[in-house]
Amino acid sequence: MAVPHTAARLAHNYDPLPVTITTALGSWVTDSTGREHLDFLAGYSALNFGHRHPALVEAATAQLDRVTLTSRAFGHDLLEPFADALCSLVADSLKLDGTTPMMVPMNTGAEAVETAIKAARKWGHRHGIAEPTIIVAAGNFHGRTTTIVSFSTDAEARDGYGPYTPGFRIVPFGDAQAVADAIDETTVAVLMEPIQGEAGVVVPPPGFWASLRTLCDDAGILLIADEIQSGLGRTGTTLACDLWNVRPDLVTLGKALGGGIVPVSAVVGRADVLDVFTPGTHGSTFGGNPLACAVGLAVVDLLATGEVQERARVLGDHFQTRLDDLVTDELVAEVRGAALWAGIDLQPGQGSGRDLCRALLDAGVLAKDTHGATIRLAPPLTIDAGDLDLGLDRLRSVLEERAATSDR
Repeated sequence: MAVPHTAARLAHNYDPLPVTITTALGSWVTDSTGREHLDFLAGYSALNFGHRHPALVEAATAQLDRVTLTSRAFGHDLLEPFADALCSLVADSLKLDGTTPMMVPMNTGAEAVETAIKAARKWGHRHGIAEPTIIVAAGNFHGRTTTIVSFSTDAEARDGYGPYTPGFRIVPFGDAQAVADAIDETTVAVLMEPIQGEAGVVVPPPGFWASLRTLCDDAGILLIADEIQSGLGRTGTTLACDLWNVRPDLVTLGKALGGGIVPVSAVVGRADVLDVFTPGTHGSTFGGNPLACAVGLAVVDLLATGEVQERARVLGDHFQTRLDDLVTDELVAEVRGAALWAGIDLQPGQGSGRDLCRALLDAGVLAKDTHGATIRLAPPLTIDAGDLDLGLDRLRSVLEERAATSDR
C-alpha cells in the first residue's frame, strides 16, 4: 500500500526560522525568493571561514576525484598528514607533560566529546579508579547523545531521555571553589567549555580557567576543554583557552574543522591519555576519511599563519565595542562575548530572542535565539569589515524600532 504524501516527513526536532536558503558565498546567503541575507550565525561556528571558502572548496573538489572513503580497515595517504598538521597547530596550547600530542579523528562534535569521556574513564581505570567520575558545569552544551544529556541541566534537552548515565558531578560554571569541593578520589577529569556557547556565550570570571588548571594539577586529574564552538579562531586565538594562557590536557575540536563542507571532529592531547585506545576499543567508519582529511588539512593551513586569528581579534574588538554601545535601558540588558562571538540579553518587555531573530530576518540578518530573551551572534571570521558594520547597523535599527513600538 502506498504511503500517502504529507508535508511532515521530517521529525519536528528543529524549529527553524522561516527562510529557505538556496545558495551562499562568504558571509552572504540567498533564499528561495532571491533575497540576500547576512549570515551572523555561521553554522554555530562551523562556517568560521564563511560559505564555500575557495581554498576549502578546492581541497574538497580535488579529493572527490581521488578517493572519499576507505574506512579505518585500510589506510589512506592523508590521515597521518592531517593528524600531524592538527597536532602541530594546537600543540603549544596543550599541556603535554613531555609527551607527543596525539589525536583521534571523529565526525561530529558530540562524538568527539564522547571520545574524550571514554578516554578519561579508561585512563582512570588504568590508574586504579574503579568508578571514575567527571566534573562538568551547569549550563553546559556538549551535544545531545544519551550520555551527554545525562549531565545536561537543560530540561528541554534532558527530560524524558532517562535512565541517565552516571559518573558526572555538576557544579556552577565559573565557580572554582565548587570544582575544588567536588574533586575526590574518584575524579578523573574536569570537562567544560571555555566559554559556554549554547548558554548564551557565557564568559567565565577572570582566573577561573587558571584555577581549574591548578586544581587538576594538584589532584593529578585531566583538564578537558570542549572547544568545538570556541576553537579554531572564533575568539581571536587558535583556542579560547589561549585567552588565559591555560593549557588543557585534552581538547575536543569540531564544527570549523570541517570548513562548513563535511563533518570533521577530533580529540587532541596527551599521548599517554589517548593511547588507552587500542585496536577494537574505539572507532568510526567515517572518522578520518580522506575527504574529511583533505578539508581538515586545508582548514589547518588557513589557521597555521595566525592571520585568521589576528583578523578575528581586530574585527572582534570593533564588534564588541559596537555591541557594548547597545547596552541601554531601551535596547539591550547585557552583552557578553569574545572577538567575533557574542550573546545579547534583551531588556525585559522587549519580547523574546526568537521575536528579535524574526525581525532581524526581515532586515536581512540571520541570527539565533537561545534561552528565552537571548540571541547569539557569530559572523564568519572572514567577514568584510563593511558587511560587519552593515549587520550591526541593521541590528541597531531593529532594536530601536522595537523599543519605539514598545514605548507606544
